[in-house]
Amino acid sequence: MRWLWYFIIYSFAGFLLEVAFARAIRHPKRDRKCFLILPLCPVYGIGACLILLLAPLVKSPLWVALAGGLAATGAELFMGLFYRFVLGVEFWNYSGIPGSLGGLVCPAFSACWTVLALALVYAVHPSVAALGAHIPGWLGPPAFILLGADALVSCAALRQSGTTEVLKWYAP
Repeated sequence: MRWLWYFIIYSFAGFLLEVAFARAIRHPKRDRKCFLILPLCPVYGIGACLILLLAPLVKSPLWVALAGGLAATGAELFMGLFYRFVLGVEFWNYSGIPGSLGGLVCPAFSACWTVLALALVYAVHPSVAALGAHIPGWLGPPAFILLGADALVSCAALRQSGTTEVLKWYAP
């Protein structure tokens, strides 16, 4: 169950990072969640879990950074392809950034993921692991059901509408 909590915590942290980034650059799209109800960005949860799975295999910080950057970029590419070709929506598009691959990944953000991988493994995750160890086991199944239900409903809504705006049920 700890990996479920890591996924949820890092998906929520990714949502907060996205909101802060959107506000910092004054982007008109300030709402950055990817689920209908839960304020989560699953690409961050997947990327973080991949980085954490790889980190013990590559001991030095340099390799953690490189492997982590590649893992996070891979997660971003996979999720971008899933959103675009399975659900028919785009949450991000890097087409205007030099070196972009289909608008889904780009060197500038891959460099950011590389630096964030180091921060994740050496600064953030020890505290998250300690927090996760204190979450009662009985919360796992309800959290999994809520996450799965929201994911299914969100995917259906995105696929049917063809726009991420469908997630803004609370907006006028």
